[in-house]
Amino acid sequence: MRLLIALVLPWLLFFTIGRPLAGIICLILQITLIGWIPAAIWAVYSLSQYQTDRKINDAFGRRN
Repeated sequence: MRLLIALVLPWLLFFTIGRPLAGIICLILQITLIGWIPAAIWAVYSLSQYQTDRKINDAFGRRN
């Protein structure tokens, strides 16, 4: 579900993973039609990093 959000509304994804400042910057980037593609790529990359960080934290038993 988050991957779909990352492609359609990239700025919203950042709010769901707890990065509101990045969400605001992404929204400004997404306002332009040309900026939509970089914003979506950035959101997908950030989502993959978020999921990797969660897996590492779960493996070591740490919760944030």
